[in-house]
Amino acid sequence: MNIRHMLVVVDPTTENKQPCLERAKNLCQHYPQARLTLLLCDYVAALDGGTLFESNSLEKARASLLQNHLKQLNELAAPLREKGIGVEVQAVWGKRLDRHILQAAQQLKPDLIIKTTHHHNPLKRLFLTNTDWQLIRHAEVPLWLVKKGEKPITQICAAVDPLHVDDKPASLDLKLITSAKTVAGNTGASLHLIHCYNPLPRTMVIDATLVVDYQGYADDVKKHHTEAFSELLKRADAGQAQQHLLEGYPEEAIPAMIEKLGINLLLLGAVSRSRLQSALIGHTAERLLDEVPCDLLIIKPDDFSDPSKPSA
Repeated sequence: MNIRHMLVVVDPTTENKQPCLERAKNLCQHYPQARLTLLLCDYVAALDGGTLFESNSLEKARASLLQNHLKQLNELAAPLREKGIGVEVQAVWGKRLDRHILQAAQQLKPDLIIKTTHHHNPLKRLFLTNTDWQLIRHAEVPLWLVKKGEKPITQICAAVDPLHVDDKPASLDLKLITSAKTVAGNTGASLHLIHCYNPLPRTMVIDATLVVDYQGYADDVKKHHTEAFSELLKRADAGQAQQHLLEGYPEEAIPAMIEKLGINLLLLGAVSRSRLQSALIGHTAERLLDEVPCDLLIIKPDDFSDPSKPSA
């Protein structure tokens, strides 16, 4: 994962604390050739008169707001520019933050999108309106969601799925491991690889033979996953990584392991699903977003294309 250009999404609701910018600054120490684009998108309902009430005064007010934001962005960029980091700034007006971020990514072709993430309202989860979830689904480039930008990256973990129970292609696991190895190599962090498996609970086993020898069934499931995990690590040349085979659902087992190991960055793969599947099931990445205290780096398959993007 070669990081030469980062698109950093600045939060307009705060002037000082910008965890995403702190993370970008930290990454620039490890990727000295990288440059940044700071993007700020704002929307104030009082300045949106709609088509029936549009006026020159409202247009001037919006332009003034964006000028103030450009000034803020240049103030944030100044210390970085003094260190020799190339920084450009953009301020845009609009309701849909996710669409503006995706449009900027289409135009600028960054290697990475960096955005601060917060705890998400359960109602937003239900109606799929949260910006972070939309970016997880639609961003074509890696997406780094920042929770603790001031902390250096010392422990990196990638969650893999060698049996593809979440419909992830085999190539995505290899890409996850390669990306994790590269970031760990550049930052000097330790590398961990996690795979979760979950045998059927005893109460759900219908076959009479399995009920009699449930432990034998559970041992066979563990052996099957162990062998698949080991084979994946061989293919990915990841023998130096610390390996963790966990029993349980990812959204339950992974957060506990993150806390135990002190993981700073969790890499997850995300694949495209239909709108209905996303509404009912969701990605593992979405389910983990509020459950882990560390940064997340979302990786897509090489052939991923934003399903919401108009066809050419």
